[in-house]
Amino acid sequence: MARETFQMSRLANGEAENSLHKQSDQTPHQALNGRCTKLGSVGSTAGPCCDENGGEVSHVICKKKARQQQKEMTFQDMYNNQGLFDEDDDEDSDWEPAQEHVEVVKWFCNNCTMVNLDDVIHCDICGEHKESGILKHGFFASPFSQDVGPVEIELEIKERNKDSVSQISTSNSSTAIGFDERMLLHSEVEMKTHPHPERPDRLQAIAASLATAGIFPGRCYPIPAREITKEELQMVHSLEHIETVELTGQILYSYFTPDTYANQHSAHAARLAAGLCADLAKEVFSGRAKNGFALVRPPGHHAGVRQAMGFCLHNNAAVAALAAQVAGAKKILIVDWDVHHGNGTQEIFEQNKSVLYISLHRHEGGKFYPGTGAAHEFGTMGAEGYCVNIPWSRGGVGDNDYIFAFQHVVLPIASDFAPDFTIISAGFDAARGDPLGCCDVTPAGYAQMTHMLNILSGGKLLVILEGGYNLRSISSSATAVIKVLLGESPGCNPENFLPSKAGVQTVLEVLKIQMNFWPALGSIYSDLQSQWGMYCMKTKKKQIKKRQRAAAPLWWKWGQKSFLYHLLNGHLHVKSKGC
Repeated sequence: MARETFQMSRLANGEAENSLHKQSDQTPHQALNGRCTKLGSVGSTAGPCCDENGGEVSHVICKKKARQQQKEMTFQDMYNNQGLFDEDDDEDSDWEPAQEHVEVVKWFCNNCTMVNLDDVIHCDICGEHKESGILKHGFFASPFSQDVGPVEIELEIKERNKDSVSQISTSNSSTAIGFDERMLLHSEVEMKTHPHPERPDRLQAIAASLATAGIFPGRCYPIPAREITKEELQMVHSLEHIETVELTGQILYSYFTPDTYANQHSAHAARLAAGLCADLAKEVFSGRAKNGFALVRPPGHHAGVRQAMGFCLHNNAAVAALAAQVAGAKKILIVDWDVHHGNGTQEIFEQNKSVLYISLHRHEGGKFYPGTGAAHEFGTMGAEGYCVNIPWSRGGVGDNDYIFAFQHVVLPIASDFAPDFTIISAGFDAARGDPLGCCDVTPAGYAQMTHMLNILSGGKLLVILEGGYNLRSISSSATAVIKVLLGESPGCNPENFLPSKAGVQTVLEVLKIQMNFWPALGSIYSDLQSQWGMYCMKTKKKQIKKRQRAAAPLWWKWGQKSFLYHLLNGHLHVKSKGC
């Protein structure tokens, strides 16, 4: 809760993250100690703060002296010196009511970070109670009431999980989890208009959900954390980039871009995250673990060879892929279902035929951050077809379209590629309720996609956390994914998912491009064209007719062309003879 002048800030339709990136790189940044650094590709700059009290004392003294002179003047003196009274005087409050500065008490939602007035107890955006126990119990905590005791939570967990135990398949190998509390130290030092969406609470909410459910610690085992070495990072990033990230450890706080922050602990957290991902990849590929989940931050899929951006410092998925190859994997599949395109991962592997990168993301013709990831971006320099982008044309995309794309694009290409090891860049910002992604994927949808990918690579699957900024959505989705890794059924039938018209159009667009590189897609494209082609064409014809009807000028309605006006606008219908 904060006491300050109320300023409403909304995150909608993904515009929050977009607007942060579109700000000028010359935006001034100020630190608590009077210095802030803006990091570029080389070096840093810093400027001292000005003395905010400069000049104030002399101004106050002058005003007091003027008042004393006014009290000693006669009426004649006042008449001859009218200019002295042109300025407003504090004692003239009889003529004008004093305008007091009204402070409005506000609070930021723990779940979605949105701002609310103090007179409400539930968030206006997500409905979360202002004192809910989501950071203690994860998504098991009630969103409608304040934190309750552990007894009530345990009863609710038993009720939810009473049927799930029988669904668990027996296995000699367990699921490994990579987590270290030191990654929570990576945070924005000075809050701006509202809390930064990529915050330590994200990991805390997931960890609390897993602990409350008895999954971790419990049914999963931890791997020891270590920092990635400079030599390992240089397999992915330039030396200049690595050194720039390391430089942040010497500064109170800094920004790579207006939305990508760092504090004194960020470089260490990024090294731990990358080290955990590398070791999990080796653990799973070697067979010591059945599969794994990297509960890490900062995220990584926007980090390219030479730049940190989009909340990302080091590319964790790329580090894991190359670590698996060092361990003996020949072909790596990376499926990125974060709502934002993983431009960094694509850049790193777009010329590499040993790594197949498939991304499903909002694109909207390049208007959605980061603007890359169009269907025609399919790889370069002999690796054409090893980059597959499925760019959604709108927000609100849900389980139906994602499962449809998996069935007709992701799995056919992945099966033809036949990977030795599979990595999921698991951003949960396409989840229902996320303030940045504004899509509609449910925990059951994420569980189903995980189940579909688990059949590849002999089950050698590593899930790496990327984005996701609604704590309830991210914690419930991550828990659903880990339950599938543990052998539980996703609990839904993919045959029941019917796609949207926009989803079908996107899939057909991708198939038309990718079947030039993956011949098996040709028959899938033909079948979909026959099944869904007319369905999509009807939509286009309706849109064309609507534009044509709108072309008739309004003044035709009352003139000699009134008949033509009503005909073009669909008010009259002409019957044609024949069949």
